[in-house]
Amino acid sequence: MYLSHHRIKDLYEVANRLREDVIEMLVEAGSGHSAGPLGMADIFAAMYFYVLNHKPKNPNWPLRDRLILSNGHICPIQYAALARSGYFPLKELSTLRKINSRLQGHPHRGSLPGVETTSGPLGSGLAQAIGMALAAKLNNERHRIYCMMSDGEHDEGNTWEAVMFAGKNKLNNLTAVMDRNNIQIDGFTENVMPLEPLRDKYEAFGWEVIDVDGHNIEEFISAIWEAKAIYEKPTMIIAHTIPGKGVDFMERKYEWHGIPPNKEQAREALSQLRKLGGKIKSEHE
Repeated sequence: MYLSHHRIKDLYEVANRLREDVIEMLVEAGSGHSAGPLGMADIFAAMYFYVLNHKPKNPNWPLRDRLILSNGHICPIQYAALARSGYFPLKELSTLRKINSRLQGHPHRGSLPGVETTSGPLGSGLAQAIGMALAAKLNNERHRIYCMMSDGEHDEGNTWEAVMFAGKNKLNNLTAVMDRNNIQIDGFTENVMPLEPLRDKYEAFGWEVIDVDGHNIEEFISAIWEAKAIYEKPTMIIAHTIPGKGVDFMERKYEWHGIPPNKEQAREALSQLRKLGGKIKSEHE
């Protein structure tokens, strides 16, 4: 796997633009989640602008890879990535969470092109992704299934039932990505319900596990390619991320899990992100 210097710069610039979109969407909506979408921007930029085999102008293309968003509350980052990659007009991002909008607070399958599943209750996405992966194997189809997950949803028992099922059935066409940001709505994960050792748990259930810096796009894409080369088991990529990444007063603060910025906070956040965008350009020239 080789990424040119120019391609890497483009992906980081896309990620930063997606973060700006998220802030603009949230302040317009007056509700929504801030920390998770900002933390996953690098990964969503990599997925939609490099990794996924997909056709935005033909969203139901049978050979497409499927991306399942289990932690549906971070949907602003998926909506931004879908719009920027051409699934629907950018201007529609401003309708987030509004009455009759296609961009609801959790994704709804059938309302918006590119959304593969309806998600809301945490812990359901991996089971949905497993169903798709198993069906693809039974039909001898070669597309891949990717499941984006939160660390907090590992409090849910049905997540672990799904983990066991995927390992038992050796679903090597399934790659899960965990947003290991260490926060959930009411505190830090290890205080609310300790999750570690996550690697050991997944390995015990028959998964390959790869730890990455979720803000290092090259490292993340390398892990995706490594997962494609594993033929005997599913893969979990544990992506260590900073919640609120790019906005200093949001970073690592669980209080920003489920609230939007007000207008003043949004202006400051956008100012920081635009400065970061300039830094990205200068560092990669």
